[in-house]
Amino acid sequence: MRTVLSKFPHLRQDFFASIVVFLVALPLCVGVAVASGVPAELGLVTGIVGGLVTGLLPGSTFQVSGPAAGLTVLVFEAVREFGAGTLGLIVLGVGLLQIAMGVARIGRWFRAISVSVVEGMLCGIGLVLIAGQLYTTAGLKAPETGFGKIAGLPGAFADAFGDRTALTSLALGAGAIVVIVLWAKLPRWVRTVPGALAAVVLATVVTQVFGLKVATVEVEGLLGVVQLPGADAFGHLGTPAVWGTIIAFTLIASAESMFSAAAVDRLHDGPRTRYNQEMIAQGTGNAVCGLLGALPMTAVIVRSSANVVAGGRTKASRVLHGVWLLLFAAALPSALALIPVPALAGILVHAGWKLIPFRELAEMWREHKGEALILVVTAGSIVAVNMFEGVLIGLALSVAKTAWEASHVRLEVIDKGTGPVTAYLSGNATFLRLPKILDSLESLPQDRPVELDLTGLHHLDHACRTALESWAGRHSAAGTEPVKLTRLTTAA
Repeated sequence: MRTVLSKFPHLRQDFFASIVVFLVALPLCVGVAVASGVPAELGLVTGIVGGLVTGLLPGSTFQVSGPAAGLTVLVFEAVREFGAGTLGLIVLGVGLLQIAMGVARIGRWFRAISVSVVEGMLCGIGLVLIAGQLYTTAGLKAPETGFGKIAGLPGAFADAFGDRTALTSLALGAGAIVVIVLWAKLPRWVRTVPGALAAVVLATVVTQVFGLKVATVEVEGLLGVVQLPGADAFGHLGTPAVWGTIIAFTLIASAESMFSAAAVDRLHDGPRTRYNQEMIAQGTGNAVCGLLGALPMTAVIVRSSANVVAGGRTKASRVLHGVWLLLFAAALPSALALIPVPALAGILVHAGWKLIPFRELAEMWREHKGEALILVVTAGSIVAVNMFEGVLIGLALSVAKTAWEASHVRLEVIDKGTGPVTAYLSGNATFLRLPKILDSLESLPQDRPVELDLTGLHHLDHACRTALESWAGRHSAAGTEPVKLTRLTTAA
């Protein structure tokens, strides 16, 4: 034992951290799978691969990967449109794209995606996830579209309150949410057991003791759900919608993983994430998940932060969490059949609520109203249209806003009635603003000295520089001092 500890000095800390991460991951793996419309075991498969494959690869020391609530809506739509058999092919394509991006050293560029777009994406996912899972807590079938889910909630609740079975199911889901919220207020030693796991266990006990007639998780066995993509799945490669789904999965999974890496790095003083290698690790894990027909994976901030807080010191903690998931799936699969589905839906309602960035939106509105507007429009577009197009709309707005700000320029004229007229240009002078700049400058008096100060500019493109020099050379009337031009020496 002493020899083992000498070779692995942090084994004790990593062991206990892995137990905590396992307890956090277990209910979420099962809940995400059920909400995605696939067997519960596939969520465990993705969690196992996240631990045993991605966990061993270089990139990040503390990130823990697995199925994420943020992809639930997109996975559900893909399974509904293309079938569960094609899901593996889609995830395989995501993995190969991520590996290619990592090799091409694109991983770190995902940190350049506008925060408002990412927050808007998560907000839209959260809203659709909450709406969809509220139907599940009541044992009702949810409409297919995001807008339909939200619009149909009043009628769904009216139906639930008139049906005793639906009301029982709804109460069980609501109880799970209450347990998670109140659990966070208990002493720290109690919170060693994650609130989500406590909610599942308590809901399962209540269901069994009182014999409640609610839906429970359907169990097929670990080997029964693993399947390689077949010929029918590859036949979908000729469908443009499949390629759009692969791109959407890749964009969202990669952005979530890279933003999670940045967040986790702020929680510890250990080795920093190597983003390109982490992208390759995520891609390898998704490629393996795709070959097994499992759910896509991302780095998950909840599990990753739990790993850091629990004292994880090396990669061993995240690898061991995958071992515990494998042992549970192999030794206790029948335990899944006891879990009530409304409790899992309640957990995902809470997870969806956590995806909505209330605090960030308030801060953006106070400091950057344009960014707040992009967040709201992105989220609304995801609800009204779909995930992929909603993100594209958000990205387009972000680019348009950046282009607008990049071309913003301010001209301030100081004319005291006598002496020289001083004109100050500040901001970014580009050809997009050139007509407005020239109109203002040409209105200045030609029979008095003019000083044009460009030192307040952040950027001056070639078209503006040439036009301003030309204006300065011809503006002054005969017998008047030429325009004095204070140049921007660092302009592009």
